[in-house]
Amino acid sequence: MAVRIDPFTDEQARTLINLQQQYQVWIEAEQVLHALPYNLVRKTVKGRNYLYEVIDRQNNAKSLGPWDKEAAQRFNDYHKAKAEAQERRDQSREQIKVTGRLYRALRLPMIDSAAGEILREADRRRLLGKQVIVVGTNAMPAYSIEAAGFIRDVPDETLDFDIAWYADDFVDGQPVWDMLKAVDPTFTVNTEREFQARNAKAYEVELLAAPSKMKTIGRTDRPSPVELPEQEWLLNGQTIDQVVLGRDGNPARIVAPDPRWFALHKIWMSKKPRRNPLKKPKDLIQGRALLDAVAQAMPHFPLDAEFEKALPSELTPHFKEWKASHISEG
Repeated sequence: MAVRIDPFTDEQARTLINLQQQYQVWIEAEQVLHALPYNLVRKTVKGRNYLYEVIDRQNNAKSLGPWDKEAAQRFNDYHKAKAEAQERRDQSREQIKVTGRLYRALRLPMIDSAAGEILREADRRRLLGKQVIVVGTNAMPAYSIEAAGFIRDVPDETLDFDIAWYADDFVDGQPVWDMLKAVDPTFTVNTEREFQARNAKAYEVELLAAPSKMKTIGRTDRPSPVELPEQEWLLNGQTIDQVVLGRDGNPARIVAPDPRWFALHKIWMSKKPRRNPLKKPKDLIQGRALLDAVAQAMPHFPLDAEFEKALPSELTPHFKEWKASHISEG
């Protein structure tokens, strides 16, 4: 079997650890700020004071009732919490800039800028890892970090982004659509492929779902997920969770499926008759390279008899073929 992993140096590993820690501080502050009202103000109307919640940048607001002792306490608590979160966010952002420059200089795995924007907004809204996960090529940098090294011969990311609906319980409203529109208001649903949204720059986001997850997404959310039985495989095992740098210099967190199941799913996709023939070679390369990387550098994801026994009939032949090749080359 060809060597797939070029291990990270100590300096590269330290930089990855630092970025992850700094991102965690930053995103926690961002999550606090997102959960807070846009603003609270004291407003005088016809000679009487009221507490108002400002709901947007256009200064649209709604009354929260007359100004009294409780309103004053609520006002003070809000502004204190907001100021503290803003300070943590700003301090961590400065640290991230420094680490990001080192990360780029060390040529560590990176993600497309547009995908990074979507991931940050999803994380800010607490959707990432709870309601959506990354299931396409953009997951590969995270698998590389999980393997603590560069995975050789893996194709670069493409100008699209595949995410999968992941929620266990029903989620009402339009969390995915609200998230996408917050990233870029030019996103619209492709009327010919309703599981796909595109922005003015033709960047595509596709929402996929396992049949077992369809009952947990609201009917009005957009794009409308395409139901794919093979997505059930990507719910197995243990997800991975890593922070990578975007090509714009900003970090993003990737939550992706178990690398063993993702790799075999990719290999299966490369053999799927209706699969776009232009994508099949990339699928096969990614799947084999990742499975090799798991065997060489991810002992916490065992490729043993117990794992093989859990495979469905569609994936078993691909695993056996890989294992035979692995043994013969080893």
